[in-house]
Amino acid sequence: MDILQTDFDAIVIGAGPIGLACGIELKKAKVSYAIIDKGCLVNSLYNYPNNMTFFSTSEKLEIGDVPFVCNSPKPTRPEALEYYRRVCTSWRLNVKLYEVVTSVKKDKVFQITTSKSTYTSNAVILALGFYDLPYLLNVPGEDLPKVKHYYHEPHPYFAQKVVVVGAANSAVDVALETWRKGAQVTMVIRENAIRESVKYWVLPDIENRIKEGSIKALFNSTINEISPLGIKIKTPEGIIEQENDFVLAMTGYQPPFEFMKKTGITFHDDQYHTPVYDEQSMESNVKNLYLAGVVCGGLKTNKWFIENSRVHAEMIVGDLVKKVIEPI
Repeated sequence: MDILQTDFDAIVIGAGPIGLACGIELKKAKVSYAIIDKGCLVNSLYNYPNNMTFFSTSEKLEIGDVPFVCNSPKPTRPEALEYYRRVCTSWRLNVKLYEVVTSVKKDKVFQITTSKSTYTSNAVILALGFYDLPYLLNVPGEDLPKVKHYYHEPHPYFAQKVVVVGAANSAVDVALETWRKGAQVTMVIRENAIRESVKYWVLPDIENRIKEGSIKALFNSTINEISPLGIKIKTPEGIIEQENDFVLAMTGYQPPFEFMKKTGITFHDDQYHTPVYDEQSMESNVKNLYLAGVVCGGLKTNKWFIENSRVHAEMIVGDLVKKVIEPI
């Protein structure tokens, strides 16, 4: 195809680990690029709980041939933040942080409008995460300050009556950690049990705390209403009310589907709302618009991780160079 004059040959939206990996491959291919993110570097990782430990070992989180050295086989959040800062510095990546992308439109080339500027590009790579759009409870009182969809550390909940919503890893970790730091914890769980997918070394812990009564669990239950001083919970026995200081809704997060639709991306008619893309090149149904990382899984946000989607960067740039980029 004819290469048109643009600000960049490719723009990557998302400065998470996979977005950085795409930037590295673009730089290795000697093409012009920029990585744009609405937040800080690896913004999703930054918003993880302060004491979080990754499931993956450090070598599975490496990108750009930069060694990830840490104190234990499974790195912590602070170690990961340090590592990806070092990757960005080592490769001297062109990152534009705290710059919100408001639209991506395509005519002959892509026009990317942000909160700070407008850029043109021959190709766009969407390396979007899913940590910015929590699933809402959709109940009265959810907008109260006591309701949190993100959790950072247990200290603020000392000596507080806390309801934790959810039955997966995040909810279990929050329930155990806040309880151990002095909170009175009740779990509200829609299912009839803690999920079997919970980390195998944590599952017996939460089950034993529930069995002994240290942590109260209401199964087959949902929140009905939240007020400044209390909460109403729908249980199999009927509506119960209890005093409450905080609601920690660990209900999961979803990809930015509306933003993706506005770019022209279409989706499969399946339960996971999976975007349409070529599995060999990662190109979406929109020519020269690529998908990378967790966003490829739609609602199945546990399908793609850093360790198994790092390869998307090489796949995308390999295809993109052949079709779009004129090396400089």
